[in-house]
Amino acid sequence: MTTDMIECNNTKSSAPLLTQRYLRMVTKDGHSTFQMDGAQGKGLAYLRDAWGILMDMRWRWMMLVFSASFVIHWLVFAVLWYLLAEMNGDLELDHDAPPDNHTICVKYITSFTAAFSFSLETQLTIGYGTMFPSGDCPSAIALLAIQMVLGLMLEAFITGAFVAKIARPKNRAFSIRFTRSAVVTYTEGKPYLMFQVANTRSSPLTSVQISAILYQEEENGQLHQTSVDFHLDSVILDECPFFVFPLTYYHSITPSSPLAALLQREAAHHFELVVFLSAVQEGTGETCQRRTSYLPSEIMLYHRFASMLARNAKGEYQIKMENFDKTIPELPAAADSKSPKRTDKEIRINGQHADSFQLSETGLTE
Repeated sequence: MTTDMIECNNTKSSAPLLTQRYLRMVTKDGHSTFQMDGAQGKGLAYLRDAWGILMDMRWRWMMLVFSASFVIHWLVFAVLWYLLAEMNGDLELDHDAPPDNHTICVKYITSFTAAFSFSLETQLTIGYGTMFPSGDCPSAIALLAIQMVLGLMLEAFITGAFVAKIARPKNRAFSIRFTRSAVVTYTEGKPYLMFQVANTRSSPLTSVQISAILYQEEENGQLHQTSVDFHLDSVILDECPFFVFPLTYYHSITPSSPLAALLQREAAHHFELVVFLSAVQEGTGETCQRRTSYLPSEIMLYHRFASMLARNAKGEYQIKMENFDKTIPELPAAADSKSPKRTDKEIRINGQHADSFQLSETGLTE
């Protein structure tokens, strides 16, 4: 041990590894912060994916787009009905006593306001009975058919978009929460990086899969990606079949772990650990995904998560969500002094450091 040993519970955190010039790539709620600059054909690509754009819109903008689409549809056909009445000479006639040799295409369209009212009545099939097209005017019948067909297509599209937006799996993913911080703690004398995830709804999720990518910016400006494996207790399957209570995922910090070198003081570069969770909704069978990320300043050394499971008076399990995100500091676990192949390394996370950590075949030990 050196004189620069980490102090116990009274130790105050120094400046974190993350500096202000580093911004995260993925926000805590899973949104990407990347901005596309100088892309060719960006506008055309958006138009080709109009459905995806509608699904990603906020509800207030979606309602505005849908309302505007109806109004524009009514206005376009109001102009067409008005032009039809003008070309047929119906605007200046007395519609109650028209000439014997003249066929009025649409009864009582004598102004643009009347044309807009007829367009609205036609699209919504209101049928007040005052204005109606004449069966002896082929142009009016053709325009009526075109408006009805296009109107039905517009209504079907808008109805489908509403249903798809309400039922999309993304809404279910909002009920999945990650802890805001990850912790490095010891289990059976071995160091582990851990985070927790909770399903805040009572309906379970199935086939839960976790994956994580470590992002590091290299000197040439490229992003280097490294896969980081996490496991769930002693579950040997690649997925958790049942997700209704909070789960704790572990990553063993061994000498071969991509995080082992990053946690050394002399190699304390900025990095971002992005975690992906995908699960299947039990009721619909649809897959939802949730993301989050952890920066060096959000990894706490010598902490463990507070327990959230308890039992009530009837012996039933209860989940104390008020303990979610709570961590408890703990003393470093004593390492086996007979462990072979050790190399002194200094570890630093979130401003906390210890000079006497050692890398062994089992991981980081003291």
